[in-house]
Amino acid sequence: MRILLIEDEAELATWLVRALKQSGFVTDHAGDARTGEALLAAHEYDAVVLDLRLPDRHGLTLLAAMRDAGDRTPVLVLTAEGSLQDRVRGLHLGADDFLAKPFAVEEVEARLTALVRRSHGIQHPRLQCGSLSYDSASRAFTLQGELLALTPREHAALTALLLRNGMPVGKQRLAAKVFPQDSEVGPAAIELVLHRLRRKLAASDVRIATVRGLGYMLEDGHEGSEDG
Repeated sequence: MRILLIEDEAELATWLVRALKQSGFVTDHAGDARTGEALLAAHEYDAVVLDLRLPDRHGLTLLAAMRDAGDRTPVLVLTAEGSLQDRVRGLHLGADDFLAKPFAVEEVEARLTALVRRSHGIQHPRLQCGSLSYDSASRAFTLQGELLALTPREHAALTALLLRNGMPVGKQRLAAKVFPQDSEVGPAAIELVLHRLRRKLAASDVRIATVRGLGYMLEDGHEGSEDG
């Protein structure tokens, strides 16, 4: 999936490009509206992530120009917390979704996937591992048919593991998903999140296995490597 990120905050853009790359997104970055327009003219994108406070033009002005030119690429608009006026105006101009800052990268990924799927007319998939199920439309987990109550960090960790069901996820990559904007987090922090998840999965057929030297893996049943 190819994404265009139009965002002038260099640190935020670098972090988001790197995080999306880890999840398989190919992301081009533009630091202003002019560069964004040039990239839109030169390439075809599956979706655009658009900040509103750009140095050379308001993001909604760029959005209006896209729609006036017949460009129907799905646009996820980044807004300040509580900016209702921007949301209303954005909807009228053709925005497809909104995300308030600050945000977690897994929410950006989920919203982008939903936008692209919707634009292609594809229904929301349900991910499964044994009795654990994830509905990408509601972003809710169920376990043995019951809603699974999770903290945001537990949700982020379980999502990352389920997206690579049956394959190991490295500790560093998992930590980046769970603590996306905290580079000072030590290994004990992710271990604590996984410990809590394991307790919530304990009575089911799903477990989080430790794969020595590779990280962690979600498993259906009792096969796999030693749990840690």
